[in-house]
Amino acid sequence: MDTPFTGELVIADGQEERRTPVKDVRVRPSHLALLPGSRFLLAGGRTFRADAGDAWMPNAAMFSASGAPEAEFCIGDDIPVLVTDREGGIWTAYGDEGIYGGHPESAGGLAGWTQEGHVRWLPQGRLPDAPLEGCTAATDGDRVWLVWYSGSCRGGTYLTRITPSTGEVTSFPSPVPNPDGFAVRDKYAVFTARNHNRRDTELTHAELDGDSWTVTSRRKLRVPGRVVLRCGQGRDGFLWLRTGDTWLRIEA
Repeated sequence: MDTPFTGELVIADGQEERRTPVKDVRVRPSHLALLPGSRFLLAGGRTFRADAGDAWMPNAAMFSASGAPEAEFCIGDDIPVLVTDREGGIWTAYGDEGIYGGHPESAGGLAGWTQEGHVRWLPQGRLPDAPLEGCTAATDGDRVWLVWYSGSCRGGTYLTRITPSTGEVTSFPSPVPNPDGFAVRDKYAVFTARNHNRRDTELTHAELDGDSWTVTSRRKLRVPGRVVLRCGQGRDGFLWLRTGDTWLRIEA
């Protein structure tokens, strides 16, 4: 895709559609996330070093409600997972090329950013293992959940819950390895794990009991099309999962 380009943001609400022209897009978008005030963020999965010094090229662009560009900045390298919280904070989980590729914030595996592209949160040794790859993410009220897996000899997939207002961080072993979709409401969660090149996904519900998640049901769900990688996002108890050209809403 050549940049800059002009696109269109389509928001469907029941039978109504709102279309917004998006002008002068200078990033190759892999992620779309909503911000307060009807603004929105487009972000690319990769970035590269600038020609001089240690600067990195912008891979995120913020747009006004009318679709006009407002700001560009870099939020790390190799981003399979991105979600925004109620206050407009940006949360990312990185892949192995970002973690080991030299970008300072990507090296920790997870990060939180302000709307202006400044780092607001890093793990700083508060995770149970070293992340290797981000899987998916969700919000629940004022909390953010990032799902990732480790490449250490212990291995495993983890659910990390972050409360931005207090800085509290809690991680739990995931009852589902490497999910591509996740949503949570209080102590209830739903996970999806796609079947490659097939029109179905494994749907798992779980409940938090003390310090561990327990599976309460598991079944195969037929979907309209192939589950699209990096297009599952949880919002306040609902998982939005893209399958082909259709978005499914699945309740936790």
